Amino acid sequence: MIIRPKVRGFVCVTAHPEGCAAHIQEWIDHVKAKGPIHPGPKRVLVIGASTGYGLASRIAATFGSDAATLGVFFERPSEEGRPATPGWYNTIAVTRAARAAGRYAKNINGDAFSDDIKRQALELIRADLGQIDLVVYSLASPRRTHPRTGAVHRSVLKPVNQPYTNKTVDTDKGIVSTVTIEPATDLEVADTRAVMGGEDWELWMNALADAKLLAPGAQAVAYSYIGPDVTWAIYKNGTIGLAKNDLERAARNIDSLLKLNGGGRAFISVNKALVTQASSAIPVVPLYISILYKLMKAAGTHEGCIEQVQRLFATQMYNGCTPKFDELGRVRVDDWEMREGIQAAVREIWPRVTTENLADETDIAGYRTEFLKLFGFGLKGVDYAAETEPHIPML
Repeated sequence: MIIRPKVRGFVCVTAHPEGCAAHIQEWIDHVKAKGPIHPGPKRVLVIGASTGYGLASRIAATFGSDAATLGVFFERPSEEGRPATPGWYNTIAVTRAARAAGRYAKNINGDAFSDDIKRQALELIRADLGQIDLVVYSLASPRRTHPRTGAVHRSVLKPVNQPYTNKTVDTDKGIVSTVTIEPATDLEVADTRAVMGGEDWELWMNALADAKLLAPGAQAVAYSYIGPDVTWAIYKNGTIGLAKNDLERAARNIDSLLKLNGGGRAFISVNKALVTQASSAIPVVPLYISILYKLMKAAGTHEGCIEQVQRLFATQMYNGCTPKFDELGRVRVDDWEMREGIQAAVREIWPRVTTENLADETDIAGYRTEFLKLFGFGLKGVDYAAETEPHIPML
């Protein structure tokens, strides 16, 4: 079939297998160009491995330090007349490239919140890898079925305590408008924490520790975002931010666990605002990212997922480096985004952005390009007018 992008709201409902593979190759090429990460991780478990920062972590470990990787994710294969999700094609491309380079790469597709998927992962690690020296936790899910209670929790992107009104942009139509979001209920706050907080990360780490599958000195990292005050009501101080606070709580507990296991450590890496499937769904944030991209590209400091993770691994976690923690024990690779000159410029531009001047004041074109690349569209060397085979089995 011929696959073209079909955008509905903040998601593209199609994905291109060759385009996804070309995107993965771009990321692999970047890691290789930066040179080896030595000493680096050698046996890596990535929970949430098929898109975004989790995918970038897998690539950085595989092609930066010759690591064996096990990826856990929840993606949909192709159906009759319908391509698979981009994460499905991403994983196949990463696995093929890793195995072609002689590196171990296996996958588990299923609900990472469940006890069954955890059990499958433990069995595979025990049989193939022996122990893990890096755990990357990078799940982004709209809901979670609790493995103990069976309750289904659904996350929401809402402010807390009072309504929030600000500018936003329809990235597809290019219309700048004002949006008002009603505050979350107490139940919605609790549900979002259950989905996006730290409990599941703790369950994974405790299961690995109990099974004695964590190598001495093992590290664990989860990813978060803080951003500027223009987004705080919907992010840092909203439901998702409260959930991320719980992720930080879990990081402290896991850090104590790993320190008893041969001096390992766990921490949160606060990363830069980027175009991802998750960030595209958050009101206000796409407009901020469009402004930010314009400024950081002009300053020569713009990074994507793979650049962020490669820099994290190479300058904070490995290569003989020691993490530089902030006052709350987090690593900040959002440092270039949060430079005062960049944020002062964002504050200056924000109030004057309109539908009419959107293309001039922001990098909305770059936003759209990056968004479509998430789904395998707009990659050089890919013939999008040609027939392609969407039905590719998982490796």
